[in-house]
Amino acid sequence: MTRPTARWTTQPMAAATARLLVMALATTALSACSGWDRLSQVGEAPPLTSIQNPTEASGYRPVSLPMPSAELDTHREGNSLWRPGARAFFKDQRASQVGDVLTVTISISDQATLNNSTSRGRTTKETTGVPHLGGFENQLQKILPHGADPSNLLSVNGNTDNEGTGKITRNETVNLKVAAIVTQVLPNGNLVISGHQEVRVNFEARDLQITGIIRREDIDSTNTISHEKIAEARISYGGRGQITDVQQPRYGTQVLDIVSPF
Repeated sequence: MTRPTARWTTQPMAAATARLLVMALATTALSACSGWDRLSQVGEAPPLTSIQNPTEASGYRPVSLPMPSAELDTHREGNSLWRPGARAFFKDQRASQVGDVLTVTISISDQATLNNSTSRGRTTKETTGVPHLGGFENQLQKILPHGADPSNLLSVNGNTDNEGTGKITRNETVNLKVAAIVTQVLPNGNLVISGHQEVRVNFEARDLQITGIIRREDIDSTNTISHEKIAEARISYGGRGQITDVQQPRYGTQVLDIVSPF
C-alpha cells in the first residue's frame, strides 16, 4: 500500500525539479547571451538600431477598428478655389498619406496623491446572572462550584482597536518632441502613425517610441499634433547603456523575486 503512495509523491517532485532545472538553464542561457553582448561592447557606446520600415517589423499588425459605412460624395467643386479642410490657400501641408511625416509633441505632467486613514474601535461588556429564580436560586449553589454567586454567573469583556494608514504619491513630467510617419490610412480617413527616435550621449542611448491613431482635423497648421489627441497611444521612453545596466538588478535576482514565495 505504500509503494503507490511513494510513486505519486515523487512524480510531482520530479516534475517540479525538472521545471526548476529548465528555468535555471534558460536563465543561464539568457545571462550568457546578454553577457557576451555586453562583453563585445566593453569600451564602446551602445549601438543604435538601423532605420526600418515599421510595417515590416516582427510585431507589426495592421490596425482594424469599427468604421462607418462609405458615403458617396455628391458635392461638386468644379469651379471652387477652396478645398474643404485645407489650411493653406494653395495646398494643405499637413500629413494625409502613407509616408507623410508630422511632429508629435509629448507633454505629460501627471500628479496624483492618495491618502487613506482608517480607525475603528469597539468595546463590549456583558454580564449575566440569575438573582431570582422562583426561590430555587439557593439550590444553584449546591450544583455550582463552591462560592458561586447566582447573581453574577457570566461576565464577558471585549475591546478591539484597528488602525490603518496608506499613502501613494506619484509625480511624472515628460516634455518631448518626436517626428512620426504615417503608416496606414483607415477607411474613415484617420491616420495610423509610428515614430521612433534614438539619441546617444556618451555611453547612454535614449530610446523614444510612439504609435497611435489620429484625425487629420487635429493636426494644426504647422503639421504638429499633441499626444493627448492620439487615440490608442503607446508611448515608450527609456534607454540603454552603462547607467541603465547598473540600475537593473541581475537576472538571478529577478528570477528569485518571481519564484520566491517569501
